[in-house]
Amino acid sequence: MASENMIVVLDGATARTGTGCIHGIDWYAAKLGSALAGLAADRDSALANALMYGIRFTADQHRDTCDLSHPGTPSAAAAMLRLKDTALEYLVLGDVTVLIDTADGIQVITDDRVDKTARAERDEADRHPFGSAEKQAALLRMKHAELAARNQPGGYWVAAADPFAAQHAITGEVPLDHVRRVAVLTDGAARLVALFGLLDWPDVLDVLDQNGPTELVSRVRAIEAADPSCMKWARNKRSDDATAVYAA
Repeated sequence: MASENMIVVLDGATARTGTGCIHGIDWYAAKLGSALAGLAADRDSALANALMYGIRFTADQHRDTCDLSHPGTPSAAAAMLRLKDTALEYLVLGDVTVLIDTADGIQVITDDRVDKTARAERDEADRHPFGSAEKQAALLRMKHAELAARNQPGGYWVAAADPFAAQHAITGEVPLDHVRRVAVLTDGAARLVALFGLLDWPDVLDVLDQNGPTELVSRVRAIEAADPSCMKWARNKRSDDATAVYAA
């Protein structure tokens, strides 16, 4: 979601287990995104507060019909950018990347805490080709290990049912007169740098500037298609949801 003064990007977490929710990940992300767009429009409210109230509001929408205590309750990574007076504010919670190109260089704001969890299970999943029974079993074990660390001290934090996860978001601001261009990338769109290592962050901004998000995502899809077994570039999904938003 983007407006003249704000960008909100959500990336729903893949559900490999039950969720205790009758609605699903897409429903959760849509409800939370709509709530955040309204709450963050109040520029007197901190972005972390907007996220906290957005999570609470969304939880209230299905508290009576779904089991919000379920370990797999729907969740999403979130990023927000907002113009406020003379500053650009940012918030990141979960594996979304914000790029801010400034007069002093590119600031890369990313939350990699989830990647540091379930390491043994991740390594085991990486040993097997995509589609194999061994891969599927390893991915399920990895997901259970991830969920055990989700929104826990020493683990990682995402928007789910607990509004206080917002307190663990990465936040900050940059003087607006220092900002040249910005981008927000879900982890699927960031693969060209973070996973494949085929571009660097300045390259990504240049692709977005010259050809737009469609070209960036097309390049990701081409690399994914060339490695259907996921063995050249070990990954959990052959093709991941990819969203990129760019503004200059």
